[in-house]
Amino acid sequence: MVTAIVIPIICLYFFWLTRKEMKEQDAKWLAANNVPHEAVLTGEVKSSVGERERFYYHRYIYVQTLTLRTATKLITAKKVTPITKNVNPDSFTVGEVIRVYGSWEGSKFLFNHYEIEKR
Repeated sequence: MVTAIVIPIICLYFFWLTRKEMKEQDAKWLAANNVPHEAVLTGEVKSSVGERERFYYHRYIYVQTLTLRTATKLITAKKVTPITKNVNPDSFTVGEVIRVYGSWEGSKFLFNHYEIEKR
């Protein structure tokens, strides 16, 4: 009698806990490209690498890593985009000068908005 009551309650509890965690991770996944515009960086693109990474189970993000040559040094800049049905990753050409808006995270510069500078 106790088993017939306790086991379904335990199963429902873990189902509820899993659903709650998945909703939290989905919100974090969608907010992955929301970077505050705290700093501006202008530089020439020296290299561009894009790769797909797993974020959480069946959720993926596209990470573009740029090496920018500024007036003083080389800086690594990253753009993170959640992969949805209608996402088109941006393409960066080596040699073009861009201005990126974002914030610093350690020694890397995270950005989500950029402008191509005209020479």
